[in-house]
Amino acid sequence: MDINNLISQYGYAALIVGSMAEGETVTLLGGVAAHQGLLRFWLVVASVALGGMIGDQVLYLLGRRFGGRLLKRFSRHQKKIRKAQRLIQEHPWLFVIGSRFMYGFRIIGPILIGASRLSPKIFLPLNIVGAIVWALLFTTLGYLGGEVIAPWLHHLDQHLKHWAWLMVVVIAVIAVRVWFWHRDRQSAESEE
Repeated sequence: MDINNLISQYGYAALIVGSMAEGETVTLLGGVAAHQGLLRFWLVVASVALGGMIGDQVLYLLGRRFGGRLLKRFSRHQKKIRKAQRLIQEHPWLFVIGSRFMYGFRIIGPILIGASRLSPKIFLPLNIVGAIVWALLFTTLGYLGGEVIAPWLHHLDQHLKHWAWLMVVVIAVIAVRVWFWHRDRQSAESEE
């Protein structure tokens, strides 16, 4: 089966699942696929937003249920945790929407929000807005990136041949150097 057929058939489902945990790379690739005409742009945005929203909602609920006990284990970071929880209570919209854009905060952010006991009535609409903004931004970046890499993708087989030859040359040079080093070492040992 052709990779393009797989993307066209299962791309949206893969985007939903992939964006539940790690979303940026998946979303960018979805944008590239939309640019290539394999997927529809707005369905990519909707799929990624849905997956991101579901993932954060589950983490939020886990944070509400187990977050207090989990966060107590990080005794060295209690001051930062308290500061984050205070920020969540004072500016929930900023934290809920913004945590989606903070690198490395994608998993712990919703857990912290849930552990801070922020009301689900506040979290859910902010989560939806954040997911849509995030999905639209990263899908658009992927789509625009598709403009840049589209000519390169069409000539991928030539690029792979060039890379293969480059790797052969690099390996040959390393092999020759190792051989000379080994030969010099043996001759130095035989002189002793």
